[in-house]
Amino acid sequence: MSQSDTKNRKLTLAERPKGAPDENTLKLETTDRPEPGKGQMLLRNIYLSLDPYMRGRMSDAPSYANPVEIGDVMVGGTVSQVVTSDVDGFEAGDWVSAFGGWQDYALSDGKGVINLGKSPENPSWALGVLGMPGLTAWAGLTQIGQPQKGETLVVAAASGPVGATVGQIGKIMGCRVVGIAGGPEKCTHVVDNLGFDACIDHKADGFEDALKQAAPDGIDIYFENVGGKVFDAVMPLLNTSARIPVCGLVSQYNATSLPDGPDRLNLLLGTILRKRMTMRGFIVFDDFGHLYGEFAGQMQSWVKEGKVKYREDMIEGLENAPAAFIGMLKGENFGKRVVKLAD
Repeated sequence: MSQSDTKNRKLTLAERPKGAPDENTLKLETTDRPEPGKGQMLLRNIYLSLDPYMRGRMSDAPSYANPVEIGDVMVGGTVSQVVTSDVDGFEAGDWVSAFGGWQDYALSDGKGVINLGKSPENPSWALGVLGMPGLTAWAGLTQIGQPQKGETLVVAAASGPVGATVGQIGKIMGCRVVGIAGGPEKCTHVVDNLGFDACIDHKADGFEDALKQAAPDGIDIYFENVGGKVFDAVMPLLNTSARIPVCGLVSQYNATSLPDGPDRLNLLLGTILRKRMTMRGFIVFDDFGHLYGEFAGQMQSWVKEGKVKYREDMIEGLENAPAAFIGMLKGENFGKRVVKLAD
């Protein structure tokens, strides 16, 4: 897991996966450490974020962002340290939040890079509750979900970095919060540690009935991270004027065709019409990046006061990142999955 002062290990896209990524999707290569030019800084990546959106970047299907090209370094958010800098506002030794990718070193001109200072208390948290997942949770809920005191909020993937934060914000804002997670251990964590009112195991028998019992007054806000059978169980319970922020559809990311069964599109459209619901997808930095300052100030206060708790799932070593990513898409992570590249 040690990094070299002269070499750069990197994981490049070797082939576009058909269905789920596997051990052949990414290739570990070693090259010389890049050297910065004028107006650039050299970053040593310490922590790498693993996020579901990366599966889409492996594909060349039309999307909101360009795909990673075959042979290019896999994209990803990092927390890094500045080695050398010719960029105003950054100097050697600074910790930064950047998009350094799946590699030991990266060059940057400073665009999109956030300076975290010389000694942040929990630097890797800038990839989670204080970074993109936290902003996703806060913006999706407050700007689209628009929670009101006394409403029922249901959160899919409730033990993950986004869902866990959504639910805790919902509690702060006075909602009844019901989580959906995979397995009894995750559900126990969601209720006992995160403070949700209930959590339903979508892998257990009787999932649909259990969800109905946990939301006896129906669902006013559904924060969508999963899709598939989870949304099928939620849809009949949605109230008039329900709001549905669509953050992700992790159950569908590896699909190569439409799911079996009847066409549900007319049912969904009819429900949206009759109940006057709002269903909106969003790309967090494109849509709500201008609110980052407001989010950061609020979230830092909540974390400091203990109102929002955060759990990391730390993996050691760049070489273990591909397997960790594949496992995350299967729901094996418990909390925000981060790869530690170096001490």
